Amino acid sequence: MASVELNGAAIVDEAAFHAESRRVFGFPETYGDSIDAWVDCMSYLRDEENMTRFRLGENEVLEIVVKDAGKMKAQVPDLLEELAYCVGGINERYEDYGEKPALKLVLR
Repeated sequence: MASVELNGAAIVDEAAFHAESRRVFGFPETYGDSIDAWVDCMSYLRDEENMTRFRLGENEVLEIVVKDAGKMKAQVPDLLEELAYCVGGINERYEDYGEKPALKLVLR
């Protein structure tokens, strides 16, 4: 299983979340620093769009580990909740296309 680690302690606001996401996911330069752009990029993990540095196989899952999730929750609780909501929505999108979920969110 592919895995990536977000540094929850460094995510103090939405701008820091997007900077950390750019760093760990390898989003393209055209990434728009918004939740909608994050969802768009993460929706192409099994396609050849090169929206992230990850290219998942048919049954592969990308594990997103939020290290120091407690600190992130204390600093930006709504953002952590939105992240979980988006992961669920992206997985539903994959299922709507007859594919297995592609993301697993782990809070540490």
